[in-house]
Amino acid sequence: MQQPIEHFQLSEMLEQCGSSWNAGQVHGLLCSRLTISGNDGATRWFSQILEETDVNNALRSECEAMLDQLCAITWRQLVERQSEFTLLLPDDQDSTALRAVAMGQWCEGYLHGLVSEKHSEDLNKRLAAEPLADIIKDMLQITRATVGENEEEPEGEENEESAFTELVEYLRVATQLAYEELADFREPNSDSPTNDSDTLH
Repeated sequence: MQQPIEHFQLSEMLEQCGSSWNAGQVHGLLCSRLTISGNDGATRWFSQILEETDVNNALRSECEAMLDQLCAITWRQLVERQSEFTLLLPDDQDSTALRAVAMGQWCEGYLHGLVSEKHSEDLNKRLAAEPLADIIKDMLQITRATVGENEEEPEGEENEESAFTELVEYLRVATQLAYEELADFREPNSDSPTNDSDTLH
């Protein structure tokens, strides 16, 4: 079984390779690319994340391997339509404020993937209709959300943690729903997750 990718580990690797993307944005972008375009979307995602990096960077191969693994894990979670799908966010021991920022960045990446993909008229109509229109609206709101100022108060911390957990669960379910809703727009046989990095490079 593949080991899960850690948020800060991937963010650090991306920075060292010269990418302008962070882990949350990368995973959000991947999810929306897979949702709309399947394998083709995964290939464009990989190129986009590394387009600013130096091919001679000694760490690039490690970064590529980590991105390959993230893609394979995420794709399989979405294709198998199970409850195992998770957002790539900081660990629970990190502050709610830090995790909330990362959640907003995840939404930024997801929305960027939606708007930057080539859209047919039918796809535009689907995105403008429920439930996808509501999901997009909610993600836009989340990108502007901030944690309250009463972080030092125990009751405030508890409320913020509860609200954060609810939002993460909403995004997890919404991402799976969007994947199902847009199945008709993916190429036939595109739901074929693979560990073969040649499909991405």
